[in-house]
Amino acid sequence: MERLLEAVTAVVCLVSPEKVRALAGSIRKIEDAKANVALSDVVGTASAKTVVERLVNAWRATSIGSGELASMLLAASHTFENVSRHQSTELVWTGPTTSFVSARRTEQALLQVIGAAKQTLFVTSFVAYDVSTIVKALNNASERGVGIFILLESSQNHGGSISFDVIGKMRALVPSAKIYAWHKRAEPFVDGRVHSKVAVADGDVCFITSANLTGHAMEQNMEAGVLITGGQIPMLLQDHLQALIDTNIVSLT
Repeated sequence: MERLLEAVTAVVCLVSPEKVRALAGSIRKIEDAKANVALSDVVGTASAKTVVERLVNAWRATSIGSGELASMLLAASHTFENVSRHQSTELVWTGPTTSFVSARRTEQALLQVIGAAKQTLFVTSFVAYDVSTIVKALNNASERGVGIFILLESSQNHGGSISFDVIGKMRALVPSAKIYAWHKRAEPFVDGRVHSKVAVADGDVCFITSANLTGHAMEQNMEAGVLITGGQIPMLLQDHLQALIDTNIVSLT
């Protein structure tokens, strides 16, 4: 049964809902799972034909009836489609590309999150400099009434680890932003750093990345991340960042 469930999942993840319904209709007409059936003809691409063939092979190893399998496919497809409408996840990549992955670039993803913000935007980074497009987008967001919160690593002169004042520079570039630092570093975080790189807008969309807010990270470094729209993760991330403020773990500078 486990093999069949995995095969059903593979089909609904790859095949369109319309094709899944056609496939389920064809399956209902089959009286014997061990009959010589050619269900792969229902789909068009080679990869789809492969997963359908695996489904047939897995089905033959069970006692599941055709009606039951058809219902399993329809239910799984409906669930997958519903979840996809409520949450989407995209791979984000900067650096050398290959033919295996089609990915969004880091700067594009970050600008999308900033542009999506209607009420609040929370951004964290270790350092921030040489990002004129990001600064412009942040100021544009502020002009349309978005509350901007930024958490950065402090300079060495202010108890942090960076040799220059990133916070002071960001305050000058985005004067409307509320900028926070991690001052109260209780055990076991005494030597900790603000090393998270995230952006979340309205609890609806978030970007989690390896990239700092720097020109090299946006254009030259090999950086990876995920852009998540909808679902629970953006709201959980926003609530967590807000809780860091509410409990005075991070504070205004």
